[in-house]
Amino acid sequence: MKHLISLLLPVLFTAAGTTAAAAERTTADTLHRRIMTYNVRHGEGMDHRLAPERQAAVINRLTPDAVALQELDSVTSRVKGRDILGELAQATQMHATFARAIPYGGGSYGIGILSREKPLAVRRVPLPGRDEARVLLVAEFEEWCLACTHLSLDEDEQIASADIIRQEAARTAKPFILAGDWNAQPDSPTVKRLDTYFVRLNDGCSPTWPADRPTDYIDHIALANNGAAKEADATGKTVNEPLASDHRPLYIDLRLWLNR
Repeated sequence: MKHLISLLLPVLFTAAGTTAAAAERTTADTLHRRIMTYNVRHGEGMDHRLAPERQAAVINRLTPDAVALQELDSVTSRVKGRDILGELAQATQMHATFARAIPYGGGSYGIGILSREKPLAVRRVPLPGRDEARVLLVAEFEEWCLACTHLSLDEDEQIASADIIRQEAARTAKPFILAGDWNAQPDSPTVKRLDTYFVRLNDGCSPTWPADRPTDYIDHIALANNGAAKEADATGKTVNEPLASDHRPLYIDLRLWLNR
């Protein structure tokens, strides 16, 4: 199934299947990346067993160029002092970038990015969160940017965060991809607010939470309408993984025709 999404940027999207183009990389006028988002619940699966190696196996099977990760524990008592992002990075042979959201259990709790490319620059942007502080993590690469977030459960805070995220996306002339757990369904005011500046590339994919019997569609990947690309072709899928975390991962194969 293919349909055209057109805001400021036309995007051709397919929800079913994958493409062989995942092996392609940057050419003079195009950019191809496989982007994944995964809420890993500090490495704990639906069976309540702490086993981040299962999540690493999912990542390795899909061979993404970058992964936006949420609910990461870093040396907390809950994970017995383990560095979950570090373990995922070692198991996948990817670069790890962590952003602390809150202190927790003698360590830190937050979000992160795994990437094949080493980021040229990284910034951590605070987002609204009265009950639990939230952050946006932006990793800048040579040709593009990836932003990861885990939005508040509060709708007002989500909408305020959406405006901050838009400002961050507007700061760069590179393609800016936003991925993460937005805690918001596609028809929510939060997603509608983000839709004014971003094209959601996973529109049409299946629900992601809870992993064993998904009903909620709260994990998203989107591309900013910042003028960096003139056209995009996207193929996406929610991964049938019911055990490794309480969320199912979602990935997108994205090809961009760049404005040079």
